[in-house]
Amino acid sequence: MIVAVSGAGGRMGSLVAQTVADTADLELGPLYDPLATGSVIAGTTVGDDPIALAGSDVVVEFTEPDVVMKNLNTWRDLKMSAVVGTSGFDATRIAALREQWGSGPPNCLIVPNFSIGAVVMMRLSEIAAPHFAAAEIIELHHDRKVDAPSGTAIATAERIAASADQRRALESTELIPGARGADAAGIPVHAVRLPGLVAHQQVLFGGVGETLTIRHDTTDRTAFMPGVVAAIRAVGGLETPVTVGLESVLGI
Repeated sequence: MIVAVSGAGGRMGSLVAQTVADTADLELGPLYDPLATGSVIAGTTVGDDPIALAGSDVVVEFTEPDVVMKNLNTWRDLKMSAVVGTSGFDATRIAALREQWGSGPPNCLIVPNFSIGAVVMMRLSEIAAPHFAAAEIIELHHDRKVDAPSGTAIATAERIAASADQRRALESTELIPGARGADAAGIPVHAVRLPGLVAHQQVLFGGVGETLTIRHDTTDRTAFMPGVVAAIRAVGGLETPVTVGLESVLGI
């Protein structure tokens, strides 16, 4: 299986390229990143021509929210399945992508978080939600992350909201706008950006006389690579043209 990487010059893109190169049943294909043209990653020179990726079986997309939709349209036209790690895919953007992508094959897999532990954390939050009155999310990332809140926080909030209604007895007045966090599907989300962090999230549930905290911490980006490899291997065989989440790959 030939695997191309879009956004290969970034922190995640370069790590994905090296991981693919080191994985026995995968072959590293062309690397694309207009911001890193000429760089050599995993023995391959990064280019700025998206058409050069033609012929690859899968492209892994780790770019930025303002270019990802255009890139995905190109990969669809080139008949490549896509594994997408770019943030910013809320319900509106996912709906737009489904309309843009159309029927498969090829397929597109949107993954808010490639960490297997984070996927388990989201599933546990979904299970807990009906048993508590309300929930809030605190997500913490490094200070170079391009967006807030994270895709993982948005996906977690949407899953909690789909499982249970929020039942708060009191809504505090914000003395400073934003103090109560952003509203994601009716769930308050608080985004922390600090140097020294990688990717962390805690989900706090409150009920009568008790609270529950579910927390996941990523301490190194290598934690994402088993999930990336699993997504690459699975994307071509998914049942729907556009799938969201690693859950379908992991079977949870």
